Amino acid sequence: ELAPVRSRKSRRMPTVLSGEETRALLACMHGTHKLVAETMYAGGLRLGEALRLRVHDLDFDNHQLFIRDSKGNKDRATLFPSILHSAYRAHLAGARSLHQSDLSEGRGEVALPDALARKLPGAARRWGWQYVFPSAKLSKDPRSGVTRRHHLHESPLQRAIAFAARQAGISKRATSHVLRHSFATHMLESGANIRLVQELPGHEDVSTTEIYTHVMDKNFRRIESLIERLTGAQEDGSDQRVTAAARS
Repeated sequence: ELAPVRSRKSRRMPTVLSGEETRALLACMHGTHKLVAETMYAGGLRLGEALRLRVHDLDFDNHQLFIRDSKGNKDRATLFPSILHSAYRAHLAGARSLHQSDLSEGRGEVALPDALARKLPGAARRWGWQYVFPSAKLSKDPRSGVTRRHHLHESPLQRAIAFAARQAGISKRATSHVLRHSFATHMLESGANIRLVQELPGHEDVSTTEIYTHVMDKNFRRIESLIERLTGAQEDGSDQRVTAAARS
């Protein structure tokens, strides 16, 4: 008796922005929303990964971001280019001032992953554990009932990206995930090793990364097609061949 064969999940071609479209999109964004979008594109982050960044996940010296408890409960490091450092330092100054204000009011605790609250008493109030992109409002944690400052919600970011795409005149359906797709595609176009491109955005299997080879700009204008090569040979060499044949 034959064993049942599990059908393969079909994989559709991802939507990818060109380099010019990406620049136009980011140019139409502002403030914190722009910084989050730039971070997603610069390092191939998912939206949730960007919003869950903690202060100690930013490594300015080594130009890398640490992504904790990502998809599949894995950690990884990705790119944190120096062009973003100045904006991040200015943003963190404001976030730290907000945190100091919370502390002065007897608050300032942030939710910690797993059992770290028991293992590291007091860590929830330390600056390094605070979210890089804190919400402007305090909210009540439904699980613990504690009122805390959570990170920014995803919905306003998604709306900001969609609005910026319309402002930039981009007809493609632009979402936060499109920035991640664009990161992987543009990395491959720049000549990056496919294994590196697999590692940075945290693809579990290289076959996921290979999808982007189908949508990357192969610059067909520089590739001489077979028919062009054939007709070019006929046009350029036909008389020579006839002359050579006549001489023989």
